[in-house]
Amino acid sequence: MSESHKEKLFTRYQIFIIAVLAFIQFTVILDFIIIAPLGAMLMNIMNVTPAQFGSIVSAYAFSAGISGFLAAGFADKFDRKKFLLFFYAGFIVGTFLCGIATNFFFLLVARIITGIFGGVIASVSLAIVTDLFELNVRSRVMGFVQMSFAVAQVAGIPLGIYLANVLGWHAPFFLIVSIGIPAGIIMMKLLRPIDMHLSVERPADHNAFNHLRKTISQPIYIKAFATTALLSLGGFLMMPFSSAFLVNNILIPQENLPLVFMFTGMATIVILPIVGRISDTFGKFRVFTIGTIVASIMIVYYTNLSVTPLWQVVLINVVLFAGIMSRMIPATTMMTAIPELADRGAFMSISSSLQQISGGIASVFAGTIIIQTSTGALKNYDILGYTCVALMFVGVGMMYSINKFVEGKNKTSVS
Repeated sequence: MSESHKEKLFTRYQIFIIAVLAFIQFTVILDFIIIAPLGAMLMNIMNVTPAQFGSIVSAYAFSAGISGFLAAGFADKFDRKKFLLFFYAGFIVGTFLCGIATNFFFLLVARIITGIFGGVIASVSLAIVTDLFELNVRSRVMGFVQMSFAVAQVAGIPLGIYLANVLGWHAPFFLIVSIGIPAGIIMMKLLRPIDMHLSVERPADHNAFNHLRKTISQPIYIKAFATTALLSLGGFLMMPFSSAFLVNNILIPQENLPLVFMFTGMATIVILPIVGRISDTFGKFRVFTIGTIVASIMIVYYTNLSVTPLWQVVLINVVLFAGIMSRMIPATTMMTAIPELADRGAFMSISSSLQQISGGIASVFAGTIIIQTSTGALKNYDILGYTCVALMFVGVGMMYSINKFVEGKNKTSVS
């Protein structure tokens, strides 16, 4: 793509928006996924069982889900900039509380507070992307915004684990606070109001409750919500015990964990923009289906690994994440095309809520399935893998229906 075409594709301010949303997402994602790499350390230091650790992970997810649902009725009543700033400020406070936690119960409460605020941020960000970018370039935007996940893999998690190994497990949370505060200030100063949805004419009896009721009663929205919940349920199953599996089953030393995440993330940074461009060019559902096949093969292989050299683990993770991202980006883009302008904030909040709640259910389920032996090795991780693959293929069928609706809606709007 030529430089002049790039300039026509996105304005300078739109590039700034992408960068801001990507960085905010980076801090939120890092806060959420840093728990998993710290899993082996936390289970030893706090002497918690796999089921209790699953509750720490799910506490964030459930509180985020409830918060997102409650916020849905108000999501389209305010300037999206102010809405985002409010919840980001609360997220920073919650993360700070995680950093000063001294025991299992304190950390559990801190994760709940963080989830209440952090769980809404992704939905507001998606609503902003949908408001400011056309569908034909939205996968590329999502590719760049979702790159925050890869950057968290490359820089955030390795640095977080290093700080945890040197300064204690609290350090990664202080890192997030220290970079989150300046990001919030920049957003407050430079982000313009995002309030075009406020100009949409609404019924006389419109209020938060009626808005929520209307959003959750539309058949196509219900279908989209069910699909989102299913995709999230499969996506979260393996995550909480991923680092413990690497350390205790594959025998990757704790100090080498940053390398696994760093190299996987570096590859993902390259893969994400490519996936976004391919999705916009060759079809979002087609890319989603191919990604499902690749991810499923790698999940079955990965969850049945025994002792494996580090370089092979990195290679397997790279291919696995390529498949996962090839599902995530087109699926998210298709979902953004479903709601009308007046419903976008509520739709995204409910979707985010269902993602978080489904993730919490998946974490609790994983905690009940996983058994830790006296040697520290995890049993039944392969069962989680097979369950994840089954859910993925059910998701393909559900996304097919979503894709048909989006295609029909686009044809109608063009005509």
